[in-house]
Amino acid sequence: MRQEKQLLLDEINDKIEGSSSFVLTRYQGLNPDLSSDFRLSLAESGSTYAAVKKRILVKAIEAKGIQLDKEQLAGHIGVAFASSEPISMAKVLFAFAKENKDTLEIIGGHFDGRFCSASEMKTISELPSKDEMRAEFLGLLEAPMSQTLSVMDALLTSILFCLENKKEQE
Repeated sequence: MRQEKQLLLDEINDKIEGSSSFVLTRYQGLNPDLSSDFRLSLAESGSTYAAVKKRILVKAIEAKGIQLDKEQLAGHIGVAFASSEPISMAKVLFAFAKENKDTLEIIGGHFDGRFCSASEMKTISELPSKDEMRAEFLGLLEAPMSQTLSVMDALLTSILFCLENKKEQE
């Protein structure tokens, strides 16, 4: 393998090793302005995006023991790498694909130790993120205490209301 290709392979291997998950995409007609906005929205979710050569990508993925159907890799291929929150990355990818039809297509992705199809990645993108789940859990813990406090407040308020009504009637 030529030195340039080996450097590209090493770079992709490093990105795969350093990410918690990755998503394979097919892109077409991605102009510089749209690409910049897309990369910025991915960066906000803690992810990066790279256009890759198919042969190098296949070698890198197969070196990790991941089986990939090479026929799915038609056209220009890009990979989104999640460094922290893979669900947020998937949400950004599917939102961008929905907004820009015929520009980005999700092929599949590696999530939680296994390769997922595009439909499975769509399902993953519909899950709540860690922050959303934390907020829901805290709300679940806070609700009984808040409701108990509301009931006690209502009891005290109703007693005061009754006493004021009694005083006004006299």
